[in-house]
Amino acid sequence: MSTISRQDIHNSDVPLVCRACEARHKGVCGALSAVQLAELAKHTVKHTYDVEAPLVADGDKIERYANILSGVVKLAKLTADGRQQIVGLQFAPDFLGRPFGLQSEFDVQAATEVRVCSFPRQTLDKLVQENPELQHRLHAQTLKELDEARDWMLALGRKSAGERVANFLYFIANHIDPEARERDGEVQFEIPLKRADMADFLGLTIETVSRQLTKLRQAQVIDLPNNRTVVVRNFGRLRNAAEGPAG
Repeated sequence: MSTISRQDIHNSDVPLVCRACEARHKGVCGALSAVQLAELAKHTVKHTYDVEAPLVADGDKIERYANILSGVVKLAKLTADGRQQIVGLQFAPDFLGRPFGLQSEFDVQAATEVRVCSFPRQTLDKLVQENPELQHRLHAQTLKELDEARDWMLALGRKSAGERVANFLYFIANHIDPEARERDGEVQFEIPLKRADMADFLGLTIETVSRQLTKLRQAQVIDLPNNRTVVVRNFGRLRNAAEGPAG
């Protein structure tokens, strides 16, 4: 077990810039002591990226890592014929980067307006070696991303078009408000991808995505106040639509 004790949100030793940061409490930085946060804060820089702005290019040398403070980031690969395939999404307060990796394996782009807090790779690598709990958190996020990738393999390989679209909305809603899932409550969010990107991500056509969204609305699983806004009235019903018929 780590000997590093977590500091209270109001502890005066915690750098002011870190006290109200979501990544400080729910992300990897929650594993750091006040002293380690102070050291990291000396090297941090906050950036804001507009929609579609590149953060990192596939093959770039990794010089900095980052925590996502707000917004959604998409990970993409280019196919041999120049087409983009989205292979993953990341949300606040996810850690953005590949610890101890030498270069990026994806194009990293802002799916929405994105704010990040970045820091030098060498600084975090040093803290990882000092702090077993930080290693654990980074490992846990890696495993979460692996589980999500396996879920998408199942969705793309076995699920119907309607189940894929419902699965995508459930995935987004679960990241936006995981507490609503526990109480089968309501959650509202903006779809972070354009219809064309959503279709590519799900292996469907734009027309099919639109048709399945309409079916979910007609079945009163979701409401669609506008083209990008989704209101999930009940998590349980959306989960059932994503899982498909029992038996």
